[in-house]
Amino acid sequence: MVDNTPRVLAGRYEVGELIGRGGMAEVHIGHDTRLGRTVAIKVLRSDLARDPSFLARFRREAQSAAALNHPAIVAVYDTGEDTSTDATGQSVHIPFIVMEYVEGHTVRDILADGAAVPIEEAVEITVGILSALEYSHHAGIVHRDIKPANVMITPTGAVKVMDFGIARAMADSAATMTQGQAVIGTAQYLSPEQARGEQVDARSDLYSTGCVLFELLTGRPPFVGDSAVALAYQHVGQEPQRPSEIANDVPEVLDRITLRSLTKDRDHRYSSAGEFRSDLEAAMRGGNVMAPALGAAGAGAAAGYAATQVLGDPQGTQVMSPAGEPSPWGQTGLPADQTAVGTATEPDDEGKGSRRWLLWTLIGVGVLALAAILFFWLSSGEEEPTLVAVPELSANMSPTEAKRLVEGAGLVYSERVDDESDEPENTLTRSDPASGEQVEEGTQVLVFFSGGPDTFGMPDLTGMSQEQAESELADAELELGGVEEQASSSVDGGDVISSDPGPNEAVTPGDSVTLVVSNGQVELPDLLGMSEEDAKATLEELGLSHGTSSEPVQDPNDVGRVVDQSPQPGTIDSGSTVELTIGEEPEAETVSVPEVRGMTADEAENALGGQSNLNPIQRTESSADYCPGFVSNQDPPAGTELEVGSDVTITISTGAEGQDCSAGEATPAPPQDDEEPGLGLGGGDDEGENPGDEG
Repeated sequence: MVDNTPRVLAGRYEVGELIGRGGMAEVHIGHDTRLGRTVAIKVLRSDLARDPSFLARFRREAQSAAALNHPAIVAVYDTGEDTSTDATGQSVHIPFIVMEYVEGHTVRDILADGAAVPIEEAVEITVGILSALEYSHHAGIVHRDIKPANVMITPTGAVKVMDFGIARAMADSAATMTQGQAVIGTAQYLSPEQARGEQVDARSDLYSTGCVLFELLTGRPPFVGDSAVALAYQHVGQEPQRPSEIANDVPEVLDRITLRSLTKDRDHRYSSAGEFRSDLEAAMRGGNVMAPALGAAGAGAAAGYAATQVLGDPQGTQVMSPAGEPSPWGQTGLPADQTAVGTATEPDDEGKGSRRWLLWTLIGVGVLALAAILFFWLSSGEEEPTLVAVPELSANMSPTEAKRLVEGAGLVYSERVDDESDEPENTLTRSDPASGEQVEEGTQVLVFFSGGPDTFGMPDLTGMSQEQAESELADAELELGGVEEQASSSVDGGDVISSDPGPNEAVTPGDSVTLVVSNGQVELPDLLGMSEEDAKATLEELGLSHGTSSEPVQDPNDVGRVVDQSPQPGTIDSGSTVELTIGEEPEAETVSVPEVRGMTADEAENALGGQSNLNPIQRTESSADYCPGFVSNQDPPAGTELEVGSDVTITISTGAEGQDCSAGEATPAPPQDDEEPGLGLGGGDDEGENPGDEG
């Protein structure tokens, strides 16, 4: 494909090398010459620029993402369209989106080798995705295409969700997920309702996030197939495996959380991203989670499935497309001699009794099924907690081996230094609770390793004043190795931010400790491009005051956003005031309409368009007072104040019968009362003598 992308877009954005390519767009690294910052520029492929559906989808991405401002969502700074010339010499409009440039790699890159990521990292990534979704869902936006390729991990470990290319407002999500019988989304992470082309909501994003969590834990998606159709059938009708059946180090609590997010019936999934995230965080803390035990959940799901099969629930796998339309996923599963629910012909009178009996039978079965679901749901909440034994931990085990055993038993591992042991360094000395003790699943197990003779755990100095910290070090017979100052928005000036070695790390008397102390300053971020409200909220979180002023801007996207700040980004004193300059619409420029009556059409065009920056619009009309080709009237009249570029209508005379226009001047007759002398042929006398007739 020929690259027709202009090198500079909108006279502002320099387009650099290609850094990514998707199904409908290419992403380049770029430079904003106005603000002097590196950006990512997403450009619609030129071969798709003439397709209205792709243009609409591309513009919807910009509108959806631009409405979101969250640390876990890639920010959109600007949008626009530029023109280019294709291989045939035709002009092509090329839409583009200017986004935050994020260094790092996608989760797809992390999973490229087919290996699972560490459990803590998998949970942290998923929590980051859910934080972004919680914000977008509160803003009324459903992403609809959560997948590893749309999640970035920065070098600092931050999660960034990107590509709201098929996102849409929840108010619009009643529309099906099909476009011309093509389901929108990525097949391996498609929710069952998306696969069936039904209405979507926030819970569809949670299902896709569950698919990503499954792949992070196991190294593979929950369903694998040869085609999109095969995958869609599995999402709709096949239960996923437990992650622990594929990766045996996955604890049972994460099995429960993952499978709840992958429930076919969205009413039984998590109701919100915040609820999903809370369960994951509780699991990592060793707390209680909302996800039911797998045995009870499985029974409830089975009862629910039986009910839907009997009652013809539209959430089931036998979903028909509208009459006359083929199902986007091939056959419906109904035999050819059966009629889909809702399409049967009206029964005759003889069959009404049996039909009525069948209806009541089905209602009764449905009530029993719902009662069974309710019973299992209530019983699952009252069941006794699962007890497990703390595994046997021997002295020759490494911390890695001990962690694998503890977490494999469904417990939470936490490492500690045994500062009372004289055993060699890194010798496992004991655990709390002890090996073999029966405890509730998810209990935290403290595993102690000897720091060696005379070693002990480094005290936690965080938040202490420097004087207090130095006193603690002296009491512990540790030496102060040095003090480094650092800006902090959460620690008061003069207090300890961190230490090296850190809390609970093994140290011995006489060891040197470096303290990092708050210097009473904060790091002021770059606020350019933020909305006024978001910029003020950011400053308030940092404990900084703010003042505002306005400045006219030419770019409409800058209206209401920060276009300048003082001081500039960097380290500043706590409590400082930051002045924000907010873009506002410029005042319209006006011009006075000149007098053009009596001029030729070309003279009037030049006086209005070339000299006054107005837009002349011509019309013609016969006139006995003006010869053909001369302006006989104008609207609005001379002296009217108009905005630059406004329309002025000029009437060009076509003449009238009996006119003598041989002199080539404007009028053959005396000027009217509202006309100035001199526009005609010299005025004339009382008898109407026309000097233009002389000669």
